Amino acid sequence: MTAPTVLTAPTAPAVPTSAAPTATASAAVAQARSAEIEAEIARDPGRFRVLTGDRPTGALHLGHLLATLDNRVRLQDAGVDVVLVVADYQVITDRDDAGDLPAVVREVVLDYLAAGIDPARSTVFTHSSVPALNQLLLPFLSLVSVAELERNPTVKAEAADAERRQGRGMSGLLFTYPVHQAADILFCHGNLVPVGLDQLPHLETTRTVARRFNQRYAAARPYFPEPEALLTPSLTVLGNDGAKMSKSRGNALELRASEDETARFFRRARTDSERRIAFDPEGRPEVANLLRIGAHFAGTTPEDLAASVGDAGAGRLKAVVTEAVVEGLRPLRERRVALAADAPVVVRDVLARGNARANDVAERTLADVRELMGTVYS
Repeated sequence: MTAPTVLTAPTAPAVPTSAAPTATASAAVAQARSAEIEAEIARDPGRFRVLTGDRPTGALHLGHLLATLDNRVRLQDAGVDVVLVVADYQVITDRDDAGDLPAVVREVVLDYLAAGIDPARSTVFTHSSVPALNQLLLPFLSLVSVAELERNPTVKAEAADAERRQGRGMSGLLFTYPVHQAADILFCHGNLVPVGLDQLPHLETTRTVARRFNQRYAAARPYFPEPEALLTPSLTVLGNDGAKMSKSRGNALELRASEDETARFFRRARTDSERRIAFDPEGRPEVANLLRIGAHFAGTTPEDLAASVGDAGAGRLKAVVTEAVVEGLRPLRERRVALAADAPVVVRDVLARGNARANDVAERTLADVRELMGTVYS
């Protein structure tokens, strides 16, 4: 057996602190900095490590592909070090029953591979398999206040959702989720996180943890980078009921769906009563959603796709979008079928490799943190 590849920390980008987007930075400033980062990636992708991932609550769907997966593959292929966490511990933040986690994790990993994630170039690991990462949560929690966590937009939104769906208060794990995310990002010295504009305040918790740790324990030579945001388009993909596509709502088109299931999904998609098809995201969101999806796979723009359908109506639009999606997803689905034929072995090998890499770097990071905190006694 060959030794696992070690995740060495990339060189942090030399960026003035004032240039990095924060929770209070304007959208224009954040977008301008992201454009600069994209140019830096083109020049020297090895300077960047991206940490991102998913909660394994179900197989991934079309919304995941368009909003995150395609971008992860793009960054990987550009030469960025991409680290993907299958956040199995986060499944229990807001539910009593985690379901069949091994089966769901298997489906998520197959979706990653089918979409183009290459385990030889990117790292795929599971939360629960990397104890040293999770142990970082303890010192990190000492660096933030309860009031700061209570103000976190994601915590507030998730708490309201838990109350609405389950009629109970949020768990301690959910309350500390932003700090756990900080541990996810900082354990591997991640210095770049793909986010939407609405997620900037959430990333700021990680930046705060890194900054305060450095100030308290490593002032002479900062240890953790303050990760920057790489803004991604805030693409909200709607399900066939007109609400945001979500596994929990049952309105999603899974990547593993068959061609017949894809056709049924789009036949049931909501549109409106207007005969002429036009791209109007504000006034006609359901039609605009179909146009965006179809345009993505057809390699055109929503406006041009709308013009090609014209007065043919919603039925024709759905047929055009179905054809574009079926053809666009055909290579992914063929790869997925081939991988699924030996799924237990494939997923076991991918996670064994990824977990070994993640454990190696997490243990090194935890050892450094203990040294810097003065908690090494032997």
